[in-house]
Amino acid sequence: MHHLNVDLETFSSVDIKKAGLYRYVQSPDFQILLFAFSFDNEPVQIIDLAQGEALPNEILLALQDTSIIKHAYNAPFECYCLNKFYFSPLNQWHCTMLHGLYCGYTAGLAATAVALGLPEDKRKMSTGSALIRTFCVPCKPTKSNSHRTRTLPHHEPEKWQLFKQYCIQDVVTEMEIERRLSAFPVPEAEQRLWELDQYINVYGVAVDRELIAGALHCDQVVTNELMAEAVRLSGLDNPKSVQQLSKWLTEEMGEEITNLRKDTVKELIKTTDDGTAKRMLEIRQELAKTSVKKYAAMDAAVCEDGRIRGLLQFYGANRTGRWAGRLVQVQNLPRNYLETLGHARECTRTTKVDALKVIYGNVPDTLSQLTRTAFIPSPGNVLLVADFSAIEARIIAWLAGEQWRLDVFATHGKIYEASASQMFGVPIEKIVKGNPEYELRQKGKVAELALGYQGAAGALISMGALNMGLTEEELPETVHRWRSANKRIVDLWYSLENAALEVMRTGQPSGIKGLLLALEGHYETQQEFFTIALPSGRKLYYAKPFLEKNERGREALHYRGVNQKTRKWEVIPTYGGRLTENVTQAIARDCLAESLLRVAAAGYQTAMHIHDEVVLDVPEDRADLEKVCEIMSRPISWAPGLLLKADGFVAKFYKKD
Repeated sequence: MHHLNVDLETFSSVDIKKAGLYRYVQSPDFQILLFAFSFDNEPVQIIDLAQGEALPNEILLALQDTSIIKHAYNAPFECYCLNKFYFSPLNQWHCTMLHGLYCGYTAGLAATAVALGLPEDKRKMSTGSALIRTFCVPCKPTKSNSHRTRTLPHHEPEKWQLFKQYCIQDVVTEMEIERRLSAFPVPEAEQRLWELDQYINVYGVAVDRELIAGALHCDQVVTNELMAEAVRLSGLDNPKSVQQLSKWLTEEMGEEITNLRKDTVKELIKTTDDGTAKRMLEIRQELAKTSVKKYAAMDAAVCEDGRIRGLLQFYGANRTGRWAGRLVQVQNLPRNYLETLGHARECTRTTKVDALKVIYGNVPDTLSQLTRTAFIPSPGNVLLVADFSAIEARIIAWLAGEQWRLDVFATHGKIYEASASQMFGVPIEKIVKGNPEYELRQKGKVAELALGYQGAAGALISMGALNMGLTEEELPETVHRWRSANKRIVDLWYSLENAALEVMRTGQPSGIKGLLLALEGHYETQQEFFTIALPSGRKLYYAKPFLEKNERGREALHYRGVNQKTRKWEVIPTYGGRLTENVTQAIARDCLAESLLRVAAAGYQTAMHIHDEVVLDVPEDRADLEKVCEIMSRPISWAPGLLLKADGFVAKFYKKD
């Protein structure tokens, strides 16, 4: 098998960060400027397409040749760009970014090079961003640049030569990353899944452009009205300013207002008696709604055919391999509670702001709830939405062998009631609406949501326990009762932690609960990982692992990874509960992957998927919800005994049922 490593530099008047790859490439002025390449690790060559050079026949043939694997960092970009003018089948491309993410590294060519410790001559050039701004995006016409809207090679010949070196260096860097990770290959099953993901992203999902335009208009009208009211009430120049409003509220209310965070504003509205201050806080609350940002993101990303493409990032969640959202961030869409969603949509589409006010009251909140409904089926189709029921709870029970939980999922499936029954020794038959024991369901629910991954009182508070009727004094007892009822899950945490420590101390692999924990290294490339092999055959990678005392003074596994809060590459400590969470969520991801493959094999088109939910775009006469749920509920060969269940609905627009 031969290999061709590729890097492109391109131009388009469309902003790729806001609009995404597909609209960027579909722009009529899109152009490939430079094509840098290397065959089988030979010295990198470059073709200057911007200055009239053409791809030679050997390259054109190589792009189509099934015996030549094409490599690029973020290969969907190179593949989609090239296929606008040439032909190169997706199944011949391998993505080095995916390889890095699979091995626990961060995204970004430069960031990955640094994390891998590549020497300076193998790294991406630091001047790249400035050169990209010069040649790859339109420029502002000024007197000094003769009012041109674009910089071409002959305008900046010295910078152009530097840009060509930059493109060449990207191929050098990408090849070195690939070489360093070659001993830890991406499984063939993941490669096939990556290809399916590209087809789903290219297909995209239709959006209701009238609703988007209507929402943006209604938001602007209401924002202007609220701002005018706020200025009238307070006399402030800018009522949106935290500094100005905090000072005004402090004077108005006679108490120090130190911040205007969402929860602070909510609490102040409840407690203040001052009518003017209360109204200002309500205005602040309404103006803080971010719903319109989603509509603006949709408007920026929608292609000419009314579809948004590229909403999902394969292997976007670094530790578990779950998908991440891009552009519109579909993974964190606001929930909807309105009973008359259809009517609210029509009022918004036709910009009936007054009707929205009269019927629904809070217009920003209504627009927020309608965000999901902007996603619609193709003409003549419906959206078939199906998701797994309590999948993480099912997986952790299956992994740990917690029999009473497995029995619940094999029968009625009411895990919150069953958990409360186990915790408080109350027959489950009594935990029904109308009985005083029903309040225990809330305790069972919050315990289930917060405690499965070694959480304690703090996790209960984060999950909203104090707003669900629990007092702070009750929290330690709730933790104790849940752990007493789930001894096998507790055992799973400590077994995983102890096995990880033993692997690190001895270098010997350890098998536990169908998982294989091991140390993997490659002397020549100086790569070392702590790995967990999942039942599916996929592995979780923890880069550069070592043992060190944690903040509690206990020996713990540490590794290098992306800190979820700082987004920086740094040392991260871990423990049994966190390893359990990683494994559980990774297996849930593999169950979703299995379903995506199965529904595709059954002839269904996935438009997008969110967490554990698939959204299919299907002809109305083929919208067989029962069949799709049955496909998703089928046993999985690598997970014998894991009981899956899916539910769903069919709709003319996307929503939370």
